[in-house]
Amino acid sequence: MKKIAKLLVIGMLVMTSAAVFAQNPPDPNGGADPGSGNTPVGGRATVSGGIVLLLALGAGYGGKKVYDLNKKKSADL
Repeated sequence: MKKIAKLLVIGMLVMTSAAVFAQNPPDPNGGADPGSGNTPVGGRATVSGGIVLLLALGAGYGGKKVYDLNKKKSADL
């Protein structure tokens, strides 16, 4: 039974990997140099979403460290 499950998983991974080889999106400026048209140099990618995510992850990690430190101190007493 485990062999069938492994074969099924491998088969699904092979079949879904075709989606990875999709075509690239068209150039935003029609192939012109970056920054020479209406598109900014970095494209249309926003940074704010990534910054918020990094801040939230950092706050969570810091909170976990403080929690573990307090837990360790109370166990030592």
